[in-house]
Amino acid sequence: MDQVRRSRSAMLSGLVLLLLLSGCMYSGQDSRQQAGGYRESVKRVQAAVDDYQAGEGLLPILTSDEMTPRYEKFVVDLDRLQQDGYLDEIPSAAFEKGGSAYFLILNEESDPVVKLMDLVTVQKVNDLQRQVNLYKSAHGGELPAREEIYPGLYAVDTGKAGTEPVKLNSVYSGQQLPFMMDKAGNVYADYAADIISAIGHNGSTPEAGRDLRLELEAASYYVPVKSLPYLWIGGNPVAQAPLE
Repeated sequence: MDQVRRSRSAMLSGLVLLLLLSGCMYSGQDSRQQAGGYRESVKRVQAAVDDYQAGEGLLPILTSDEMTPRYEKFVVDLDRLQQDGYLDEIPSAAFEKGGSAYFLILNEESDPVVKLMDLVTVQKVNDLQRQVNLYKSAHGGELPAREEIYPGLYAVDTGKAGTEPVKLNSVYSGQQLPFMMDKAGNVYADYAADIISAIGHNGSTPEAGRDLRLELEAASYYVPVKSLPYLWIGGNPVAQAPLE
């Protein structure tokens, strides 16, 4: 098991070096997304949210329950912003206009900030989740698992799950993201390589006990949706399995 984890650590370090040398992490993919209008769209929605909160005394968000994950929870109600005159036009990137993103609010209680939730990522994880659920149901609770890649987290054997490999490209780097699942069969995207690259890009020193997904929040307009918390352990980001 330790050998598998050491191999994964070496793989992550090598991948990050390649990404940094090629210049495609953040400086490339993210700038292309910004050039496509994402930056201005986020700014416009941010201004509308700020004006709405100042004028109405609350945030323009759709209802969600307490179990909704942080990076999916507070979706901006763009229709309300437009109907109430705070937003002249809903951005084309928005799902409401046929786009591939939800506009999301983070830090809702202190300093609300608008980010993007990529719906392609959500859909790809959900597609694999359905296959895992079907396999689990048909095999008495057994999971289509391969090796343990983090404590309590496993690679998904897509062949065993009866599906072709699901390919998911990172919104941060454009590189393919791996999947992982916990002991209950819940599927997540693995953002470890993106986190290492973000840390290397900004030269920060990870703080003990700090959720490293915050590095991705700071580096992009996108949130790491369908993810788990990461802690810096032994010189690498380590995904934290849910408590049983």
